[in-house]
Amino acid sequence: MDLESYFISQFKTKVLGDDAAVIDELIYSKDAFFENVHFKREWMNYKDIAKRAMLVNLSDAVAMNAKPLYALLAVAMPKDISNYEAKELAKGFQEVAKNYGVKIIGGDTIANLKLDITITIVSKSKKPLFRKGLREGHLLAYTGELGKSAKELKRVLRGGKLHKRSKFRNIELRGSFISSTRDLLSCGMDISDGLFSELEKLSKLNKKGFRFLKKVPKSVGCSGEEYEMLVGFDVRHKKAIIQQAKRTKTPLHIFAKTQRGSYKNICKRHHFG
Repeated sequence: MDLESYFISQFKTKVLGDDAAVIDELIYSKDAFFENVHFKREWMNYKDIAKRAMLVNLSDAVAMNAKPLYALLAVAMPKDISNYEAKELAKGFQEVAKNYGVKIIGGDTIANLKLDITITIVSKSKKPLFRKGLREGHLLAYTGELGKSAKELKRVLRGGKLHKRSKFRNIELRGSFISSTRDLLSCGMDISDGLFSELEKLSKLNKKGFRFLKKVPKSVGCSGEEYEMLVGFDVRHKKAIIQQAKRTKTPLHIFAKTQRGSYKNICKRHHFG
């Protein structure tokens, strides 16, 4: 068991284990976006940093078929940030919040040596999508084109610049696809730590293994920070789900089938080294 999973396992409660905690119809999620762990300040301007931090947090709500309502921000800011940069940071939070109909209702700010952001999102869903629900024979699919985030990360770590259309700048959440297919899906989660890493989580939670229907290269399966969706569904719903993917202009790749057994992630840990 990796350190992150071990730490989480110390808090034994039924609401842990999904992208967010569901209590009645309200859904609570929190994510951290820390400098030198998730990003470096030289990679993006302050507005883009804030936008990405918000989208990363909203991804958990979207993954559970929830409508985000409120956000609480905690921002630890370096003393060398100017008023203009602080304003751009605020603009980034506000822009994404407005686009998703989210109200920023409070939070906290402190001085720090680096820029660290944590956000709590409160959402609502009458029919949340959970990670648990896979059965033997169910198909697995992912949305979008995976692998680009890893390539972008390698580029910037070598001193290059992020492309204007980089996923580090432009996360596309799949809310329309998830809401339109919720009744057809058996499980779902967002891909933050990489496809193979998320498969291991599903395997442990559902006590199932997977048979790959086509080859998935490590460059695709190990790429983290993608924020696409990994979904499972009964083969009977395949046609209807493909139709909804086309209708919502969501690239969909069916790549595996659920079977008895277990699955082990072959990638290096994305976080917590």
